[in-house]
Amino acid sequence: MAQVHPTAVVHPDAQLHDTVEVGPFSVIGPKVRIGAGTRVGPHVVIEGRTTLGARNRVFQFSSLGAAPQDLKYAGEDTELVIGDENQIREFTTLHIGTAGGGGVTRVGNRNLFMASSHVAHDCVVGNGCILANSAALGGHVVVEDHVIFSGLTAVHQFTRVGKHAFVAGGAMVVMDVPPYCMAQGDRAELVGLNTVGLERHGFTEAQIGRIKEAYKILFRSKLQIAEALARLKAEFGGQPEIDHLVEFISQSKRGLTR
Repeated sequence: MAQVHPTAVVHPDAQLHDTVEVGPFSVIGPKVRIGAGTRVGPHVVIEGRTTLGARNRVFQFSSLGAAPQDLKYAGEDTELVIGDENQIREFTTLHIGTAGGGGVTRVGNRNLFMASSHVAHDCVVGNGCILANSAALGGHVVVEDHVIFSGLTAVHQFTRVGKHAFVAGGAMVVMDVPPYCMAQGDRAELVGLNTVGLERHGFTEAQIGRIKEAYKILFRSKLQIAEALARLKAEFGGQPEIDHLVEFISQSKRGLTR
């Protein structure tokens, strides 16, 4: 049986793996499922149709699966799905989705949500991301893998942030941030490439060199975006890191942070 503190309130319909731990005064609702090895601290509320995978750690005063802060939400049975090995620190809030946004807020694996961070309805967060203290994602935001948001950053609804991007402290992101880039300011602007992050994740010198050249073509030449993308395809087509960059930019609907 799961180790549930006597003061915790766990609905009998909740599904907890036998190795789950639940701390004092926490509340777990009837549609919650929690996987092996997950530890839920004291004073945590997990409600809604919320699924946590294995070996997550949820710290005190977090709120998972609450109704979205969207006036259009009418009580529909939507979801929050969280993967494995995430750390969810104090006062973090992650909300279920809405019918209009696909119905699911989805979080991947091995992410760190620092104190008071927020993930709104219908967001998709990849793997290995960090949201520092008080970072906030508006509804429908898509975050790819290994993105870092520094403290007090905010991301506008429907914005995308590409993999290995770095968003500096206090930035207000209102347009898509391309992969591998650093953004800062209000409103956020690109200030270069996240070369330190790329090196830490095993990118080779050749790969980083191609990314640097792609950045120059995209943002420091006088080419229109369509022309720049065509040039990247011609010069670097078949290189996975450049192909992903081209695809990300090609699919942008809000426009790019420049």
